[in-house]
Amino acid sequence: MENRQSNAEFYPDSDYEIPKANFISYWHQINEVLKTKPKDFLEIGIGNGLVSNYLKTKGINVKTFDIDKRLNPTVVGEVDHLAEYFKENSFDTILCAEVLEHLPFSSFRKSLMEIHKVTKKNVVISLPHHALQFLLHIKIPLIRKIILTMRIPFPFHHKWKEGYAHYWEIGWKGYPLKKIKKAMSEFFVIKKVYPVPEKLYHWFFILEAKKKN
Repeated sequence: MENRQSNAEFYPDSDYEIPKANFISYWHQINEVLKTKPKDFLEIGIGNGLVSNYLKTKGINVKTFDIDKRLNPTVVGEVDHLAEYFKENSFDTILCAEVLEHLPFSSFRKSLMEIHKVTKKNVVISLPHHALQFLLHIKIPLIRKIILTMRIPFPFHHKWKEGYAHYWEIGWKGYPLKKIKKAMSEFFVIKKVYPVPEKLYHWFFILEAKKKN
């Protein structure tokens, strides 16, 4: 049996100053969730609680799910067994940000399938993208700002090694973006894919569940 990666040790403690770029990534998580206007919402991977705590202030029925009980999620469990903890179609929207790379890629399809079972419609996933990435931000008075991003495959091939927090990332050897999108497309319609301009390492996938059999 493959080792299960519990990433609680990588979460910041109460004295840690969250980098500005991470706050921007949280903003995108919150923004994408609010766009779906959910009544019932699930966050997979509670992290520091910033996102779920904010969404509660908007009157959303928020539940959290994590493998580590020390983080005090609503439910403790493994994402690739999600449907064992929640009924089918339990949530209008599910957020799973920077989580799935902490599991072996052999669990990726199963995790997507379980998320598909539990959501009614909307899923927001973010994953790390390992590449040389560049941002050009142009702001001209009276004209809408222009943001251009460019990525170049990293010249060195990375593989998982004992002690890494991530088992895989988009852009590592054997994990191109098209492979990730193909796996997602089995269960979801991919509505939008984009990098966070202020943190190009984080890529967002805005998904809509395909009809369940």
